[in-house]
Amino acid sequence: MSDFENKTNSLLDRTIANNNWRQRECINLIPSESTPSLLVKMCEISDPAGRYAEHRTMQGKEVFFYQGIDFIRDVEEEVRKELKQYFDCTNVELRPVSGNMANEVVFKGIIKFLNRDRSSGQPFRRIRAVVNNDLTWGGHLSSQPMGALFNFVEENPKTGKENVFHFPIRKDNPYKTDTSVIEELIDTVKPELIIFGKSMFIYREPVKLVWDITRKMSVRPIIMYDMAHVLGLYGAFQTPFDEGADVITGSTHKTFFGPQRGVVAGNMSAETGLDKLWVEIKSRAFPGSTSNHHLGTLLGLLLASYEMNQFKQELQQQIIKNARAFARALHDSGVVVEGDPADGFTETHQVLLRVRQYGTGEEIARRLEENNIITNYQALPDDGSFIGSSGIRTGTQEMTRFGMKEKDFEQLAGYMADCIISNKLVKSEVAKFRKQFLDMQYCLPADKSVELAARVMASILPGDAYLGRFADNLKKLA
Repeated sequence: MSDFENKTNSLLDRTIANNNWRQRECINLIPSESTPSLLVKMCEISDPAGRYAEHRTMQGKEVFFYQGIDFIRDVEEEVRKELKQYFDCTNVELRPVSGNMANEVVFKGIIKFLNRDRSSGQPFRRIRAVVNNDLTWGGHLSSQPMGALFNFVEENPKTGKENVFHFPIRKDNPYKTDTSVIEELIDTVKPELIIFGKSMFIYREPVKLVWDITRKMSVRPIIMYDMAHVLGLYGAFQTPFDEGADVITGSTHKTFFGPQRGVVAGNMSAETGLDKLWVEIKSRAFPGSTSNHHLGTLLGLLLASYEMNQFKQELQQQIIKNARAFARALHDSGVVVEGDPADGFTETHQVLLRVRQYGTGEEIARRLEENNIITNYQALPDDGSFIGSSGIRTGTQEMTRFGMKEKDFEQLAGYMADCIISNKLVKSEVAKFRKQFLDMQYCLPADKSVELAARVMASILPGDAYLGRFADNLKKLA
């Protein structure tokens, strides 16, 4: 037992040290991350975390294959209701456990849908052509043939490459789509699927324009929007369903402040002609891509959805205002900020920096990390590769939720400029600065959250002996 106990103690000591560093000393700016609220975390470790609730539609009825799941069945239905309200849509599929899986579920569903009239014994055909955002220009990996789109698109026999074509970009701003040639591209390619969304994401996508172009076609392509990075900004940044999108996918843990999961949302009624596509998407969620769908995080997602629907408007506006103030302050401090100053550099939570003058993106990201500022290095459109990339990608969403406002991001920009340009050590200043932002906002207040968290923890602990010892140790720590 001594070796086992030593390893356990070592692991938990390191875990505690990492918690303290990231949650009390660091400014977290990675745009694809967030810290869930205390009560969402408590939901995540509650009893459903170790349970199963597989289900599927059979003969018009939703059939569950395990007992003891009435609670989590009701939770899943309530999450669906909350997210339908959030998106103002008719369909929500919750079982994908990541944004990448959500995309793959949709692609699998599209293959089944396109082959719905296939004769018995005939092979399944693939998607004939796809238009998406190039990975080099900020497109998301999961929407590429090397990602979740793998093996779903027909190949060109002459080139041996998939028939995937990219939205053209503007010469004066590579972060914006060149809308002047989109109609020509669509007319030439005749795609069956058009995918919007990026991971380097600072401007709106031309959904409405593409809808206006494609609705004239005899066979209209499916319009999909991968909102993984901007899901929590739905409405304030862009409202794709109002602009013509058929399906939205996303991660629930980036700008949407939930556990790490994925979601598929749709407006696919019989009137749209895509109701059968939604049936196929559901069947590819289960049994196609998941068995158990991580019920602890599903429970956490319900509480996070309450929080998002309650604070959505105020939170979204503050995230975007903070991003613009942050970008302007960095620019004024001498750091090169990507995007157009006339647009405020960004329309989302993301602020992109060009740091090649001071080192590679990886080198500068490491330097910032050593000073308690957590970012990630990023290949910019003219880099061509992540190796030796010249960019840094940041996001304001997590620290906004810890209470930072425009003036605070302006102060942070000064620390970052000193670190990037002058290689100044700012670690102690940053750690001291972070101490001002330890109480999470846009959720229940701290006193109420702690009271409820204690009640949940008491129910999780397996017996009175554990509960008593747990309470005694909490008193010692306090």
